[in-house]
Amino acid sequence: MDIRDLRNCFGKFATGVTVVTWKGDNNQNHGITVNSFTSVSLDPPLVMVSIDKKAKAYERMKDKPFVINILAAGQEAVAWQFAGKEQQGLQIEWEETECGPLIKGSLATIECNPWKEYEGGDHVLFVGEVQNYHYEEGNSLVFFQGKFLETNLIDNYVKK
Repeated sequence: MDIRDLRNCFGKFATGVTVVTWKGDNNQNHGITVNSFTSVSLDPPLVMVSIDKKAKAYERMKDKPFVINILAAGQEAVAWQFAGKEQQGLQIEWEETECGPLIKGSLATIECNPWKEYEGGDHVLFVGEVQNYHYEEGNSLVFFQGKFLETNLIDNYVKK
């Protein structure tokens, strides 16, 4: 199977953009940009993120509480920063919570304690139990066919 072509196929599915953050062993804030996030259950409240086993985040966030930051429109630089492409001059504003650091300005945040991990081929599926959440009204950042877009474009389309 042509893996690049399969990835192109997966790219036809528009996703939200999140940055998963946690407090490292060194007490520093860490994070990784993730678009493979989903809700799993309401009772108990569970969510899941998928992390590549080759990513540094895979070992670093193991068994640690984490925060899923759903990025707002205008936070593309934040997404790139945590995808490993340093954004010169970018200042991340943090807020500390019991589950870890959250990124201020996110459209929504979901604070989680680790619940279970599952093998998923070359990825690990981290399931977290939701401890707290917060959301704002506004537009979100989305990922489609390898590009970041903002949902305000959808609003403009729907209004026509």
